Amino acid sequence: MHRIDDEQRRVRLGRRHLLAPSTRASSVPFVADAVVALHSTDAATLYLSVCARLAEPGVGPVEQALYEDVTLVRLLSLRNTLFTVSREVAPSVDAANARAVAAKERRTFLKHLKEDGNGLDEHWLADAERQAFAALAEGVQATGSQLSAAVPALRTKITVFPGTRQETVQGVASRVIRLMAADGLIRRDRPRGSWTSSQFRWTVTEPWPTSTTAEGQAEVTRRWLHAYGPGTEADLKWWTGWGLRETRAALAAVGAEEVLLDNGASGWIAPGDLAPEPAVEPWAALLPALDPSAMGWADRGFHLPAGHRATLFDRAGNIGPTVWWNGRIVGGWAQRADGELVWRLSSDVGQDASPLIEAEAARLRAWVGDTRITPRFRTPLERELTA
Repeated sequence: MHRIDDEQRRVRLGRRHLLAPSTRASSVPFVADAVVALHSTDAATLYLSVCARLAEPGVGPVEQALYEDVTLVRLLSLRNTLFTVSREVAPSVDAANARAVAAKERRTFLKHLKEDGNGLDEHWLADAERQAFAALAEGVQATGSQLSAAVPALRTKITVFPGTRQETVQGVASRVIRLMAADGLIRRDRPRGSWTSSQFRWTVTEPWPTSTTAEGQAEVTRRWLHAYGPGTEADLKWWTGWGLRETRAALAAVGAEEVLLDNGASGWIAPGDLAPEPAVEPWAALLPALDPSAMGWADRGFHLPAGHRATLFDRAGNIGPTVWWNGRIVGGWAQRADGELVWRLSSDVGQDASPLIEAEAARLRAWVGDTRITPRFRTPLERELTA
């Protein structure tokens, strides 16, 4: 069996994830496609991940892609989490994951409506959605509170988990809006605040071509193999959130080729992707919490040295801001309240690394400007650096 060693995996990461300076992109959608999907639960993560890979980083190009050209789309999809993908990839991610997530969200909400006991059902929900959609017609943009003001049904309150310790009264607006977005009827538009805000306005979205679940999963797998391969069956299963049967079917559908990894496991690559990538120049990167290069695999042993997890991850398994050197995570970074960027290295990287890490910090400071960034998922090292 052909072997792909850890060094080649790190070379592929630096080249295919556009992290080496010579590989950086000029197009925001190109960046999204290079890593397949960008984690977007934390609004700032999207911008930081994209700009780390742009030749000329800045907020403007990302906002242009999100809100003017709409070449980037946010979808509740992989692992039931909000991701941003290019408009080209969106139909495949929608078919592969988002439709199933939307259906589950709807079943859960209808169950809550039934348990509330006030006669609210799928007909009431459909009517509330129609009214909300009509309120956003003809290019209108509105926040959740503005939509609630315009649509009385969205001001309804229900009791969830009645008769249990978790019993609570909740408004339905955010749930109804979330369902409409999950179904691809509306999308997140410009936030109320800066680019780090997650309080979005909502607007009607344009539909995209449809495909079957199997077709979508095959296309997502093909793209993941190119961006993250070689990876194991367990890596793909974890990254997508699919079941084992779906994962194996998708690998078979694209004709994935089996290779041997340094840890003795079987890995998978895209068909014909055996040729080694040429080495890139030495590179450093300051990547944000939940960046794709840190979250692309369940087993990160080839780029994450043993012993780093305790300080770089929170208890839920979310990785914080990381410092990279030639394809390895070598430390973490943070931004203090006064704007200063600070980092701590947990690996010996040698003298050659220091000026390149400093250069990346300067590049980050230049485009972030006066904005302050606090990750939504805070890790022990990030908290310590900002204390």
